[in-house]
Amino acid sequence: MNKMPTKIQLHKQSQQLELHFGGEQFLLPAEFLRVHSPSAEVKGHGPGQAVLQYGKQDVAISTVERAGNYALKLVFDDGHDTGIYTWDYLYELGKNQESLWNMYLDELHRAGKSRAKDTSVVKFIG
Repeated sequence: MNKMPTKIQLHKQSQQLELHFGGEQFLLPAEFLRVHSPSAEVKGHGPGQAVLQYGKQDVAISTVERAGNYALKLVFDDGHDTGIYTWDYLYELGKNQESLWNMYLDELHRAGKSRAKDTSVVKFIG
């Protein structure tokens, strides 16, 4: 496809990345982008090796950087910075956002995990 966005804007307050591809507009939340990172850390190195991301509900995008003329590198405030989001991948995320999000929520539920960050404190008694 090789569609290049005509507009890219990070909305810091709502933590959404706005992308325009011709007449189509997508608002992709930081959490959605983080859990669907194309990095090996998330996708794995082969089929069936994906690692379920959880506790990312409050993650924020720190910076958006161009990666040549074909992609964006997103840096998240949880330290994740290895995903290169090609234009095609961003477009697919936008087009399929609802179904991808619902599948993610189903996976979380099946795994007994939560979108919320685990804030429990482990206390050691010595």
